[in-house]
Amino acid sequence: MEKLVSLFYEKYAATATDSVRSFIDTIDWDNRFIGIKGSRGVGKTTLVLQYIKLNYQPDKRVLYISLDHLYFLENTLYDLVADFYKKGGEFIAIDEVHKYENWAIEIKNIYDDMPNLKLVFTGSSLLHIHKAKADLSRRAVVYEMPGLSFREFIQFETKELLKTYTVEQIIENHVAIAIEITQKVKPLHYFTDYLQHGYYPFYLENKKSFHQKLSEILLTVLEVDIPQYAAISTTNIVLLKKLMTIISNSVPFKPNMNAISERSGISLNTMKNYLKLLNDAQLLHLLYVEDKGINSLGKPEKIYVHNATLMYNLVSSPDEGSIRETFFFNQVSQKNTVFASKQVDFIVNNLYSFEVGGKNKKQTQLKNIPNSYIVKDNIEIGSDKNIPLWLFGFLY
Repeated sequence: MEKLVSLFYEKYAATATDSVRSFIDTIDWDNRFIGIKGSRGVGKTTLVLQYIKLNYQPDKRVLYISLDHLYFLENTLYDLVADFYKKGGEFIAIDEVHKYENWAIEIKNIYDDMPNLKLVFTGSSLLHIHKAKADLSRRAVVYEMPGLSFREFIQFETKELLKTYTVEQIIENHVAIAIEITQKVKPLHYFTDYLQHGYYPFYLENKKSFHQKLSEILLTVLEVDIPQYAAISTTNIVLLKKLMTIISNSVPFKPNMNAISERSGISLNTMKNYLKLLNDAQLLHLLYVEDKGINSLGKPEKIYVHNATLMYNLVSSPDEGSIRETFFFNQVSQKNTVFASKQVDFIVNNLYSFEVGGKNKKQTQLKNIPNSYIVKDNIEIGSDKNIPLWLFGFLY
């Protein structure tokens, strides 16, 4: 245990708190039992360590451990935490929980047996966290941490504090909001950089090697996380990767399931299952019509890569229109419901219709559609029903 404590102190000393994501304030840290899930690379470990550094001295009351450490090959999590608790431990953060077999059972027992201990657990495998959630739901409050919003990216780059807005506020006051923001920063100056590498905060570590690291994360999800969760054989991992490649070079599109099945060599039922797994792992983003949600057996109306940064990683020269739609869908869906529409690109909150395009996009197709708006790229400030695309990166 001494080795784990020493490693924690080293991480504590190395953790910077000059750039802290506002997501830290969405968590009610007074809860005894907190789970933080999110895709690999969104900054869960950093956030927990920053919370510890901002609220605790490095002493016997607090501990951070990662369950991918060799210590846990011969020692149990429960015994370690029990020892920590007996010695005055008050708060423990447990990282990479999916790397430890039976983690959910042991954490549940820790919660039940150690009533004065606060516990936070994090996991990078969204699929495994989701599978265990039923066992923990009566005890743990689980938060899902997204990647950086465009607003957060600008804050990281400029240190300028910027507010968030709701979709309704943007629709009603987008001109005034855009003017207020552009008096502080020039959003279009940062927009391309955000799209290319800004969704994952580890870009701050080294921009030159960022996409190499992102490719490694992508392979880990495809070769380890999904196969372990869904019991996919080694031979079928190749088919899963092939499907991801085919789709990423074609998005967004209204999928012809039979055509994709023939091209990929994957049976129709297996392919539908794979698409849902890729969506749940936040590699793809499936867009459904309103009466066919993610749990429907029906096919999605359109398929997108999960975020623009991932799309730049997968496609050498992504289509500009695809990037625009991917950005809008990703940012807006974090706090709103988004569905497909036959008339426009997206329906948001079952009320607002949005068509996404370049700065010369016309309003002709919005005729006779109530609550409809054009979302335009490459404009700093909009007018009337023309709203800047970048502004939808200020929703969280």
